[in-house]
Amino acid sequence: MRFIFGLVLFVALAGGAYYLFTPEGRQLIDRVTINWDRRQHQSHFREGKPLPGTPDLARFSARMRDAGVKPGMPIHLRIYKLESEIELWVQKDGRFERFATYPICMWSGRLGPKLKEGDRQAPEGFYTVDKGALNPNSRMHLSFNLGFPNVYDRGKGRTGSFLMVHGGCASIGCYAVTDGVVDELWAFVTAALDNGQARIPVHAFPFRMTEKNLRLRSGDKWAGFWADLKKGHDLFARDKIPPKVSVCDGRYVFERGHAASIGSAVEAQCPDALAGNG
Repeated sequence: MRFIFGLVLFVALAGGAYYLFTPEGRQLIDRVTINWDRRQHQSHFREGKPLPGTPDLARFSARMRDAGVKPGMPIHLRIYKLESEIELWVQKDGRFERFATYPICMWSGRLGPKLKEGDRQAPEGFYTVDKGALNPNSRMHLSFNLGFPNVYDRGKGRTGSFLMVHGGCASIGCYAVTDGVVDELWAFVTAALDNGQARIPVHAFPFRMTEKNLRLRSGDKWAGFWADLKKGHDLFARDKIPPKVSVCDGRYVFERGHAASIGSAVEAQCPDALAGNG
């Protein structure tokens, strides 16, 4: 009897371990990680505590001085869902440097792109924010619209509206941060637009775009889409200038970025010279 019990237990544990290496198992791991982070962040928010990883917001001016940056410089935002982080990059001496990484207090849905109105998914992809996207009177303190659906999303028949970055730590498809964090983002976003940056590129990724992370999710239905996102991600990592993003034959394609392309919209076109699209 003891042998049979041990054998059953072994088979059960082996089966469980095998399941975790399947696409469904990886999705389960990701959901557990995401839900844990959400509970932790919302607990801190309710108790009035800074979220883990929040920069010292009281030293905003000193942090800018130490970094040699100020509002009005061109900026770029990068969002990572799984890690619940949003990065603020500022152009300095021709290249972009990361000024701060902020925790995202709440985003809704799972890993994967937004598909339709009401699915409560936060979008993934390449978006731009212009002056018309700003809402200083938001009921969520301050907000700016990511511009979903963009030309890529519309080509896929995707629908949705009012997908924002905002304060308030509550989301039904948006990326919600704390009010103090959105104050810092707002200062840079509005000043950059006022100072001549036509659009601010905001790139939203499912997770840190490492080869390992893609390999772990190679069986996911969105693996091909994520591989395309990684090409744009890696161009910025190499050049430290946001790539010029277009949509060709229903896929994101990229050209190396330069000073004049930073404020470009994402358009449907097939450029002659592509970068990172091998």
